[in-house]
Amino acid sequence: MLEQILPWRSSLSTPSIQATAKLCTYIMLQLRLSFGTATAVSKEEKGSTLKGKWLTLPPYTYTIDAASVAKELSGRRFDRNGQGSCSSTNTNSTTALKWVLRCCPHLPRALVQKLFRLRQVRRESLNSTSASEVETQARVPHLRRVSAKDELNAGDRIFLPITVKEVASEKRDCPTPCSEDEISYMRSLVLYKDPAIIAINKPCGMPVQGGIGIKKSLDEIAATCLRYDFSEPPRLVHRLDRDSSGILVMGRTQTSATVLHSLFREKTFGASPNEIESTKRNLQRRYWALVIGTPRRSRGLISASLGKVVLDNGKSERITIVRNDKTMSSQHAVTEYRVIQPSLHGLTWIELCPLTGRKHQLRVHCAEILGTPIVGDYKYGWQAHKQWKPVPWSKPEKRLMEMVPFGINLEDGSISEHQPHLHLHCKQMILPNVSLALQHMESSSHCNLSEMESLSLVAPFPPHIQRSWDILSN
Repeated sequence: MLEQILPWRSSLSTPSIQATAKLCTYIMLQLRLSFGTATAVSKEEKGSTLKGKWLTLPPYTYTIDAASVAKELSGRRFDRNGQGSCSSTNTNSTTALKWVLRCCPHLPRALVQKLFRLRQVRRESLNSTSASEVETQARVPHLRRVSAKDELNAGDRIFLPITVKEVASEKRDCPTPCSEDEISYMRSLVLYKDPAIIAINKPCGMPVQGGIGIKKSLDEIAATCLRYDFSEPPRLVHRLDRDSSGILVMGRTQTSATVLHSLFREKTFGASPNEIESTKRNLQRRYWALVIGTPRRSRGLISASLGKVVLDNGKSERITIVRNDKTMSSQHAVTEYRVIQPSLHGLTWIELCPLTGRKHQLRVHCAEILGTPIVGDYKYGWQAHKQWKPVPWSKPEKRLMEMVPFGINLEDGSISEHQPHLHLHCKQMILPNVSLALQHMESSSHCNLSEMESLSLVAPFPPHIQRSWDILSN
């Protein structure tokens, strides 16, 4: 209206009428300024109220599609020209739940899910505000409820109740305490680290994850001892049994952990019986095991489905071979094996290459398919261990005088003992260079990830397996 009065005032003829029009223009201008000031004050108060009531997460930005990256790294995704291209993997939408968990790794997942169920999570979307409003005035967040499965757009911001900040701070202030000796010991296990991954030689007897009766697990210890100068703790991407030893890889960032996890899962999906010969194996794990007895063939491929049987009213479980898929649920499991050395004292060294990643896969395949249970596997080879006799050795064993942290026993467990430890060790792992792949994706829109160089990691034997090797070699 003011824009219409100004040209009309200049066209008036008499001074008295012009003076009246000038007064009207002045009043309109004051009213407009007063209204604008009041609006700005109310918006400022509203913004401060929102800041005090809500915890604001960073604006959402498109992230790397981990599943697509894993497929390209494994050579299973190609464009029309037959070349892997990372241009389609640069962006990926995500849900509100996943974004909250990524921005707030210290918040328990159950708590975040409860906030969504109680409809206490809000979203501010850029699409809800016009461009003219953004240019002409300070934008005040217009919050709307968001569900856990809602997909976010670039620039969207998530608001959580301010009370969750106390939960996050409490969890940050209570990390798993570790002494200097424990930190030094854990860092002595590191085989390799780069900006994306960290690999360690896991000792026998250290649980990977927490559970009933477990005081300290590797994932909790790694958050304190293996973080180094990173703001995020290392994250597990695969598993090793508590009594197994060898290479364990963790992701150092949320992105690299997601890519690695998808890569291990893609490895299992690509190991179906119809695709074993044609699938390119960019991820390989080689275990060395000492078994009781000798396989009938020096090498072979085991393809036997596995199923879980619950025992003792749910207190324990056991993995077994499923002969008939119709009687119980099962998962296909494939393992390659070869004999490394001829049998001596009724014991044989074999190499196992799992093409799938099932629980207790190698132990069950050795015990029930090959008929040669692994030394120290009392769960699946208890019958063979009833007749166990220690292997005599004239050379005295070297005892470790130093105390190993976390209550790990490295002084005994070889085949010269009455109760040997599990002789299953992940000796070598070949995997794509995830760090280099992520760098290429950030700097270039066209690259063939399937042809990228790989990492080869090797882990030496733990003391008890090394002593058994020495006994049989001598």
